[in-house]
Amino acid sequence: MVTPAARKHVATHMIEVCHLSQRTACSLAGVSRTGYRYQSKPARDDTLRSRQKALAVEQSAYGYLLLHGILKNEGLVVNKKHTYRLYTEEGLQVRTKKRKKLQRPRQPMEVPSRVNQRWSMDFVSDQLSSGRRFRVLNVVDDFSREMVGQLVAVSITGSQVARFLSELFEDRGKPQKITCDNGTEFTSKAMFFWSQESGVKFGFIQPGKPTQNAFVESLNGKFRNECLNRHWFRSLDDAETEIMLWQHQYNNVRPHSSLNYLPPVAFARQAA
Repeated sequence: MVTPAARKHVATHMIEVCHLSQRTACSLAGVSRTGYRYQSKPARDDTLRSRQKALAVEQSAYGYLLLHGILKNEGLVVNKKHTYRLYTEEGLQVRTKKRKKLQRPRQPMEVPSRVNQRWSMDFVSDQLSSGRRFRVLNVVDDFSREMVGQLVAVSITGSQVARFLSELFEDRGKPQKITCDNGTEFTSKAMFFWSQESGVKFGFIQPGKPTQNAFVESLNGKFRNECLNRHWFRSLDDAETEIMLWQHQYNNVRPHSSLNYLPPVAFARQAA
C-alpha cells in the first residue's frame, strides 16, 4: 500500500522530471491537489507535555482522563485524544495491580479410619418448576460416606453455613477437619471466626482441583442423578421434603459399592 507521503513524492517527480502539470501529476499519483500542497506544522506541545508529566508525578494514581480534566480546566488542551496521545508517548500509563492467584497447598487424600475424622462439604444448585434457583449444601462423612446433613435455601451465606454446622455438631459431635473448596461462603469472615471458636480445622483444596474433594463430589453426582434430576419441585418446601426423603433412603437403604454394598449407617454401626 502506497502512503500519501509517497504519492506526493511521485507527483513531485512527475512535475519536475516529466514536466507535467500539478493537476495531471496529482491525478496520476492518486493524491488530491490540496493534500499535495499541504505542509505539516510541528505541534508545539512542550508546555502541555511538561505540565502533564508534572501532574503525573504529583498524582501518580490519576489516569489520562483525570489528567485531561485538570489540563482542560487550565486551558492547555481541549481534545482528550490529544491528551491521550501525549500520555502514551510519554509512557505515563498507570500500572494496574494484577489480581494475585489464590495459592493453596495440595490436600493429602488419606482415607479416614473412623467416623467423624473428616467431613467434606460442597454446594449443588438446581431450580424450581417456576425457574427460581436454589442451592443445597451437602455435608458428608468421608469414612462412612453418610450424608451428615443438607441445607436447602435460595441463598446461603457464610453465617448460615456456620450455624448449620453447629447444629450438626450437637447431633453427632464435631469432626477434626472439614474439606471444602474456596467458595466465598467457606472463606468468609463468619466461617473464619467460627472455625477459631469451634476448633475445627478447614482443609481448603487448590483452586480448579475438585478431585481433591472427591468424596463430596462423588456424592453430588449421585444426589443429582437420583434426586434432583428425577423431580420437579413446585416450591422450596417441596424440594426440601423430597431431598430429606432421599437423604434417609441414601443413608439407611441404598447400598454403597465402596462399603461392601452396605448402607452408610449400617457400615458406621459395624465399624464402631
